[in-house]
Amino acid sequence: MALHAPGAAAEDTVPAFADRLGRLAEQAGVSGADVILITPGPDLEYFIGHSVGSHERLTCLVVPAGGEPSLLVPTLERPGWAGTPAEDLGIVISTWTDGQDPYRALAELLPAGCRVLAVDYHMPAVHALNAQAIVPGSELTLAGEAIAELRMRKAPDEVEQLAAAGAAIDRVQRRIREWLTAGRTENEVAADIAKAIVDEGHVRPDFVIVGSGPNGASPHHEASDRVIEPGDVVVIDIGGPMPSGYFSDCTRTYVVAPDGGRTIAPKIEEVYGVVRRAQEAGVAAVRPGVTAESIDQAARSVIEQAGYGEYFITRTGHGIGLEVHEHPYMVAGNTTPLEPGMAFSVEPGIYLPGEFGVRIEDIVVVGESGAVLMNTAPTTLTIVGVHG
Repeated sequence: MALHAPGAAAEDTVPAFADRLGRLAEQAGVSGADVILITPGPDLEYFIGHSVGSHERLTCLVVPAGGEPSLLVPTLERPGWAGTPAEDLGIVISTWTDGQDPYRALAELLPAGCRVLAVDYHMPAVHALNAQAIVPGSELTLAGEAIAELRMRKAPDEVEQLAAAGAAIDRVQRRIREWLTAGRTENEVAADIAKAIVDEGHVRPDFVIVGSGPNGASPHHEASDRVIEPGDVVVIDIGGPMPSGYFSDCTRTYVVAPDGGRTIAPKIEEVYGVVRRAQEAGVAAVRPGVTAESIDQAARSVIEQAGYGEYFITRTGHGIGLEVHEHPYMVAGNTTPLEPGMAFSVEPGIYLPGEFGVRIEDIVVVGESGAVLMNTAPTTLTIVGVHG
C-alpha cells in the first residue's frame, strides 16, 4: 500500500518521507543504536510509504545512525517495489533469492562496526534473533520507543486523513438505528455494520463490537448469537482502515426501546450520564504540555466521584494513526507531555458485570490550545427502535 497526502502526487510526498528517515536516523543515534531494522508493517509504511508482506521471507529496511538507508527484499518481491516512494527516495534496494541466506545479505548492508541492533515492534522473532546471530557480539534492542517519538506527532496531512476516517465512521454511527432493533442477534447487527463500514469509505472493518445487555460489560466482547432484547443497553465500538492506511475508531452506546416505549431504567440514565461527563472532562483536559496520564485522571475522577470507580477497568485512551492502537496511551504512569499533533482516543466507560456497559469514544488531536475532535456523531443518550 502506498501512502500519499490527500490529492497529492507520489513525488510530492518524497520530501516528507525523506524527512522521516532523516529524523529516524537521528533517533537511532539518540537511543544508542547503531542501526534500526524495520520489517513490513505500519512502521515501514510510515517511513517509506509502502509495505509488502513477504510471509516468512525477510524484507528489511536498514537505517544506520549515520549513513544512508537501504532496503533488502526477496527477489520475487522486487517487482512490487517498482515505482514506490522507496525508489523515488533513491534508496538502494538489494535482493536475496530463495536458497541464499538472507541474514548474510542483511549483514552486508549493516554499517561497519555495528554492535547495537534496534528492531521495530513488528519484526518476527526469527528475523530479529537471526539478525543478531549474524553479527558476533551484537546487542539486540527495541526501536519501538524511538519510532514512537516520530509517529505519535501527526503532520497536517495525517490529521486530515484521521479527520476523513472519523467522518466516515461517524456516518456509520448515525445509521445504527437502521439495524439495531430488538429480536435481532448481535451477529446480524454486526454484519450490517461491517458492510456499512466499507460502504462509507473504509477498506474493511477492523473490528465490530456489538455488546448488548450483559455482554456490554466486557469491553472487548465482539458479537455473538445473543438476541437483543427490549430495554438492552448496547455498546457499538467500530473502526477500520481507510485507503490512506489511517484508522477510525468510535464508540457510542445505545438503548433499545423497552417494548417500543421511550422510558428507560433510571440506573441506565444515571450511568450513561456519568460516562458522558467523564468523556467530556477527558476531552476538555487535552492541551499541549499536560501529561498523558492527566487525561486519564480527568475522566477517571468523574467516574470515581460518582461511586463507579471499580467498574472503570480500562485505560482512558490510546494513540491512533496507521495502527488502531499506538503511542501515546492515556493511562496512569504515562508522564509523556502532550504536544500538538498527537492523536488518541478518549473513551472512559463503566462496566457492570451481569448488567450492562457504557462507553463513549472520540478520537482527538492535540491542537495549539486544546482538543480537536475527529468525531462529531452525537454523544447524547440515543434510544433506538421506538415505535410510532
